[in-house]
Amino acid sequence: MAKSGMKLNTSDLKRLEKEIEDAISSSMSDTYKYYRKETPVRSGNARNKTKYTASSDKFKISSNYDYADRLDKGWSKQSPKGFTDPSFDYLEKQITRRFKNI
Repeated sequence: MAKSGMKLNTSDLKRLEKEIEDAISSSMSDTYKYYRKETPVRSGNARNKTKYTASSDKFKISSNYDYADRLDKGWSKQSPKGFTDPSFDYLEKQITRRFKNI
């Protein structure tokens, strides 16, 4: 009778956990760059007030200006699809790509 199985030790699990954390962090950082690139530019205020914060378990991209909602709903011809939905699509692709390599 043939036997099969899988054995992981603590160092393997820690390495895997680190790879997963790095994949998520890199994906969010890249998505922030994409989000800013997709934000329309007239005076530069919208891009300048778009911020990225990261802690050990939270990542946040915020647009802190009065007309952010209008721009995100496609008000600008430079970004007719807004920037949040395209950025979520981009993030999904980044995470999928990175997790295939783990």
